[in-house]
Amino acid sequence: MAHINRRFIDRHWLVFIFRGALALVFGWFALFKGDMSNLPLIFSFISVYLLSIGIIDSAGALYNSNKKHGWVNSIVDAAVDIIAALVLIFLANNEIVFQLIVISVYTCISGLIDIFHGFISTTDPTDRFIRILAGCCGCIMSFVILNAGNFELPTFIRFFGVYAIIVGITSMIYGVHNRAQITEDSTARKEAVKKSAKKRVASKKAK
Repeated sequence: MAHINRRFIDRHWLVFIFRGALALVFGWFALFKGDMSNLPLIFSFISVYLLSIGIIDSAGALYNSNKKHGWVNSIVDAAVDIIAALVLIFLANNEIVFQLIVISVYTCISGLIDIFHGFISTTDPTDRFIRILAGCCGCIMSFVILNAGNFELPTFIRFFGVYAIIVGITSMIYGVHNRAQITEDSTARKEAVKKSAKKRVASKKAK
């Protein structure tokens, strides 16, 4: 069994599973099932999605609150999600262009945060690649949403749906990968305890 550096394991993997599942549901709805003629409803749905993601990230921060690291990252993630959701909710009467700018800025900031996590906060090579990939996709999608002026309005929403699916897939992979590491680490610990017990028994018999 390969050696696992326990510092690399993100133990709140379940948060990323829930986050990924929610992002996939939203992305699928935005791409294939959304009624793009009812834009206020679409933006309300986006607000609920961002608020839900923020609540999940807050749960991750609460889980990590008794640890030396990890909780700050979750708080930053949650703050960005919740602030974007509240801006969309309370400024819903503004022009559609303003709401698109909010979505574009949110996507860009989320992408930059993922890139930061990838380079600074994450040390596992697989986790680093996942976070940086998601971050780069977020920055690209933000640029597309903000600058693709020739597209019809529903197309912008679909672009955001694509980003949500990317976030969902990468979050699920991240969660599953860290869950697998935790399982392998647990197995390795048990094997180490058994070997230690056998050595003690052998040492006693030798005496």
